[in-house]
Amino acid sequence: MPAIAAVVARMRRNQPAPAMFWQGKEYSYGALLEMVDAWTERLAACSVGQGTVCGVLGDYSPQTCALFFALMQAKAILVPFSHAAEPEMPAFLPLAGVQCLFRFDAQDQWTVETFADIPQDLVLSFRERESPGLIVFTSGSTGKPKGILHDCERVMRKFIEERPGWRTVLFLMMDHFGGFNTLLSTFAYGGVGICVSERTPEVVSRTIQQSRATLLPTTPTFLNLLLASRSYTQFDLSSVTLITYGTEVMPEATLQRVKTIFPNAQIKQTYGLSELGVLRSKSESDDSVWVKIGGQGFEVKVVDNVLWVRSEANMVGYLNAPNPFDQDGWMCTGDQVEVRGEYMRILGRESEVINVGGQKVFPVEVETVLLQDENISEATVFGAKHPLMGQVVHARVSLQRPEDPEALTERLRRVCLSRLARYKMPVRFLIVTDEVQSGARFKKLRRGLDDGRC
Repeated sequence: MPAIAAVVARMRRNQPAPAMFWQGKEYSYGALLEMVDAWTERLAACSVGQGTVCGVLGDYSPQTCALFFALMQAKAILVPFSHAAEPEMPAFLPLAGVQCLFRFDAQDQWTVETFADIPQDLVLSFRERESPGLIVFTSGSTGKPKGILHDCERVMRKFIEERPGWRTVLFLMMDHFGGFNTLLSTFAYGGVGICVSERTPEVVSRTIQQSRATLLPTTPTFLNLLLASRSYTQFDLSSVTLITYGTEVMPEATLQRVKTIFPNAQIKQTYGLSELGVLRSKSESDDSVWVKIGGQGFEVKVVDNVLWVRSEANMVGYLNAPNPFDQDGWMCTGDQVEVRGEYMRILGRESEVINVGGQKVFPVEVETVLLQDENISEATVFGAKHPLMGQVVHARVSLQRPEDPEALTERLRRVCLSRLARYKMPVRFLIVTDEVQSGARFKKLRRGLDDGRC
């Protein structure tokens, strides 16, 4: 039986059990599947079927999740968009060849609009597979965003083996491959998808308390915001027994503090790329940034300290860029790593490495030191141009409470000198107040920070 059909059949056997928590109310698998069946009829009436490219703009809700499953069963090509992506949609819609777009509001009401069918060559060739597809876009953090086409049937195969279900906070956005992966795993394993109205520390914490969520998949940046906000002191988060983090490098200082406020939770590092899928992973321990990745369907190797991956769940290809895989199916991730036996420590992207007179500095190692200061709530380290050294290290810091800039700079320099090589020490500290140091997807914003001054 095809993977998607097998998962839907499993969901139908699970009808009395809760499937979603949305706006304070639980919805059963039976109720969710009634919505799936209703969408199947609507799609047929709208002539949406095999190979139709359908955009979905909104956030996780009973109707959007039902529509995803109806589209997959119809063998359509899904193109999810979060509201954060709306400014880029005029470019993304024609790039993906979207033929119809379903827009959902905060109350789960929807409208639809149609466009001319002008498909990409890759989409045309993919239609011959008669398989449902998924198009997501990269963030464009290192250049122009790329459109990535996946085969949904291939993506779903990793969820065929039955595993325990979780009451999962649907935190990662649905147009993020990690978010779509979380959505599929939640329902494939009979879990509960928990929707949040906003991705702020207060709202997420309140929703965890109300829904008794057990799994929080998130990012290091959001965890640091949660720590800084102290929302965890206002709500009961004791139901959380697993926290997974990925998408960027975790500062060890943040990891240690997270373990303190979630003493009953296992903390697990994940690893994946939109082009490759999400790999199986195992953290060395809850308070360690060392991780073992790979497992069934994935192979890894390290060449010149850079991680390469070969995956059975590889994307079909880019819509607007050359194929990144070599002739043997391996892809260079661009992630610098340190290896210790079966485990590795991810140091950061090659594009983020700061080159100080030929010496490499990874931003996360400096950020870890800065975040140990009791008055630093967030730190973003980046490279600034220098006429002699090529680059020097700068740091943007957000404070828990106001402090004299000169006294702060002097203290931070002393701390850095005691724990870091001199070339790794920031030569300039920029105190930011109202400026946000992360993007809509809760990842550090480093690109474009070089102000040219030293």
